[in-house]
Amino acid sequence: MEWSDEGTVIGVRRHGETSVILEMMTVAHGRHLGLVRGGRSRRMQAALQPGNDLVVTWRARLDSHLGLYAVEPVKLRAAGVMETAFGVHVVQTVSSLLRLLPERDPHERLHLMAVAILDHLSDAPLTGELLVRFETRLLEELGFGLDLSSCAATGTREDLVYVSPKSARAVSREAGAPYKDKLLALPPFLLTDPGERPPAADISAGLALTGFFLTRHIFEPRGLPPLRERDRIVEELKG
Repeated sequence: MEWSDEGTVIGVRRHGETSVILEMMTVAHGRHLGLVRGGRSRRMQAALQPGNDLVVTWRARLDSHLGLYAVEPVKLRAAGVMETAFGVHVVQTVSSLLRLLPERDPHERLHLMAVAILDHLSDAPLTGELLVRFETRLLEELGFGLDLSSCAATGTREDLVYVSPKSARAVSREAGAPYKDKLLALPPFLLTDPGERPPAADISAGLALTGFFLTRHIFEPRGLPPLRERDRIVEELKG
């Protein structure tokens, strides 16, 4: 068994005295692990850092085996990431969220969205917007997507400003007015393609929205604690 693919490092753990188990989010093979012999050497450690892009070749006798990775650096972001706490928190958060996906299950769109986040860490507001869109897509691909196409109560597609915490469906301003204290805010930028920058309040509302459903459908059922690094991103974006 052998294949080559490009991907992003999302985790590394020691294995024996000189090797590591490398966890990648690859384009065509999804979240995939492999053993890197000599991965703890000084030369290899610089490449095997979360957030870096690599070309990897995976080999194993059987598809069910852990297999071996041969790696070649493509884009090394780790040094830049480590310059700010915000960058570290974003990489840790994105890696943890990608780790929620089933192993070896391709999610090319999510990989591309993760790369876009990592490529814009110097622009915190844009990073926040991209993270909200990424988490919205993640919920969808895990089977818990938000339905923002029309109002759950009236069917209208106009003036959608809330999301029902029960149904994860959009609600219009008029229909939601009597229950607005119990509904989640729907930031307008989630109803449009990327374009004009959303205000900070809308980004915060988006993170609150996706965070609510991630907790309800993913973290709590799996017995996972909240992502502390994500909480720090939320606080930092509030300024």
